[in-house]
Amino acid sequence: MMEAIRVEKLTKVFDEVIAVNQISFDVAQGELFGLLGPNGAGKTTTINILATLLKPTSGRAWVAGHDILTERNEVRRSIGIVFQEPALDIKLTGRENLEFHAMMYGYSRAERQARIREVLSLVDLEDKADLLVEKYSGGMKRRLEIARGLIHQPRVLFLDEPTLGLDAQTRRHIWDYIKRLNEEKKVTIILTTHYMEEADYLCERVAIMDQGVFVALDKPNKLKDLLGGDVISLEIENKGESLTEKLKSLAWVKSLTYSDGFLSLTTEMGEKKIPEIINLARQEGAAVKSVYLHKPSLEDVFLHFTGRSIRDDVASERKGPPHAHRRSWRHR
Repeated sequence: MMEAIRVEKLTKVFDEVIAVNQISFDVAQGELFGLLGPNGAGKTTTINILATLLKPTSGRAWVAGHDILTERNEVRRSIGIVFQEPALDIKLTGRENLEFHAMMYGYSRAERQARIREVLSLVDLEDKADLLVEKYSGGMKRRLEIARGLIHQPRVLFLDEPTLGLDAQTRRHIWDYIKRLNEEKKVTIILTTHYMEEADYLCERVAIMDQGVFVALDKPNKLKDLLGGDVISLEIENKGESLTEKLKSLAWVKSLTYSDGFLSLTTEMGEKKIPEIINLARQEGAAVKSVYLHKPSLEDVFLHFTGRSIRDDVASERKGPPHAHRRSWRHR
């Protein structure tokens, strides 16, 4: 199968800051591929390079078979983009926004009307098409931006943090539109996000990016399987450092992180290990305020590879303790 995107040792340096550091990857036609990472990881820079909005410092890339350096116009005709920042004219209606965008691509009046009907139907905005965009909710605006990105039938669609700033319920609705678009229209989608649950739900494969490099790339389930077993998280009131040192010596502890009163470890049969951990904490004089047991998530995978959480405010949205800025240890 031909790749929709091919990237070879792509690098971007701003002054002395390496934003993207020799990353290489392929995305298959029709794939929904996720770029995960905290703010500043290099996700948006990567998207901007692939969309020909930035020139790389070094490396090569092809989008829809076209070289991003020598065939920039061909690349731009082949892609759609939904940016982080809203780019709609709020004084126009939804239909007028789409009409203007379709005109820029040279569609005839009949073609524009047909395309507008199709994309409005795809994002369930037919009944809001003639409403001024300033009256749209945040979720409706994002859906309209997705519709606009599809108006010229792109082969590849870039979605840069498409649910940023939306409430959890609206995010879920946007996820469903994205999945439907990928499955029904077979559009290749590159999604950047710092919401791990978003990538887990949507993406066939994900690349976890940190400080300009990929720390992991695979299917979400395979990445989670790397950790194996269960994750036990504890809130420790005191003597957490002492308890951590004791746990490190135990053969059944696969990996462990501790910071700011929160301890997280990976082990098999976690529910049976909790009493042993509590007893050990009691022996060390560590007061355990809460215990949380769960299967490994992509957030845990990121923590495993980087020793810190993807983002403090994302961690605070999760059920259970946050995992921000932890020191990481694991058995080799």
